[in-house]
Amino acid sequence: MLLTPTEARVLGTLMEKARTVPDSYPLSLNSLMLGCNQKSSRDPLMNLSEAEVADAVSSLKTQQLVRESSGSRVTRFEHNAQRGLGVPEQSAVLLGLLMLRGPQTAAELRLNSERWYKFADISSVEGFLEELQDRPDEKGGPLVVKLAKAPGAREQRWAHLLCGPVDEALWAGAGSARQTEGLALERVARLEAEVADLRATVNRLCAELGMATPPTAD
Repeated sequence: MLLTPTEARVLGTLMEKARTVPDSYPLSLNSLMLGCNQKSSRDPLMNLSEAEVADAVSSLKTQQLVRESSGSRVTRFEHNAQRGLGVPEQSAVLLGLLMLRGPQTAAELRLNSERWYKFADISSVEGFLEELQDRPDEKGGPLVVKLAKAPGAREQRWAHLLCGPVDEALWAGAGSARQTEGLALERVARLEAEVADLRATVNRLCAELGMATPPTAD
């Protein structure tokens, strides 16, 4: 299956809101439009009309990726991405993030997935990405691709293939701001991993010495 950019945005938004605002989910058409057009956590930014969102929902329903929710006076919609795409939960999370935020490194994906799913480490993210990249043809073929390293970048980024082949030249020219942000995220990810290791060591030593474990900061 191939999605249009609008369909990918609609599907990704439903996947995001199911995990980040479960009390407001499933979404009405208006709420879905607002989510698609929000200014944060979106790349590229879009300004979709309610009619465009409705058309995308209709198409996604025929592909069994979105379904209507019953039990409300207002028609609401929910995604069926994991089953429709035939992927495990972790892979669906990564695809949703790539649809909403564009190409990202494994470190960026791990940080951006915090409210969706807590991956144990960057290696875990890379493992699921590699499974999506090596997906056999009998299951529909690859769903992601690892892009060539951009000039000045330290890590390669991943992109989804749900909208077809990726124009690498377009993303390679995204600018220094994206590269700087990516480097910062990578540093944060490494620091978080180091802090977790240090905390585990401190807890182990306290247990061996019979001391109380120091409280952690919220």
